[in-house]
Amino acid sequence: MQGFQLSGIEYQQFEPFFSLDDDQLKALGIVRQLATESPGFPCRVSLQDAQVGEVLLLLPYVHQNTASPYRASGPIFVRRGAQQKVLAPGELVPYVTLRQVSVRAYDANDMMLNASVCEGAHVAAEIERYFGNASVAYIHLHNAKQGCFSCLVQRV
Repeated sequence: MQGFQLSGIEYQQFEPFFSLDDDQLKALGIVRQLATESPGFPCRVSLQDAQVGEVLLLLPYVHQNTASPYRASGPIFVRRGAQQKVLAPGELVPYVTLRQVSVRAYDANDMMLNASVCEGAHVAAEIERYFGNASVAYIHLHNAKQGCFSCLVQRV
């Protein structure tokens, strides 16, 4: 079927933070980091792991901005100068396939209908299974080990 598409977060909202000094970032709950290994620092904008030595920000992000009980935020990494990635329909990248992933399906009222944890190689099958239910409006992927929001999955 492959009637799904993954997309990263828009970068513009994070750009101003890269010009702040470490004390200013700390006041906002943000930490500047250098990638020390790859994979290991997954950028939520580019849907790629940062390369060793790249500058990232680790910051809180509201990934489920809703009035439902599932309103949620969590920490994410963003690489300096990252370009928002929207994958081709049905495409998965190592950013997803190399990790254990929590797949969370939501309805149009932002209520979670179902969730599962699987190895990245099985994510496409889980997405397609959930989108087989017409009540599923969108899906969020989370990195299962740290529980951090990974990306949005939409029907195409």
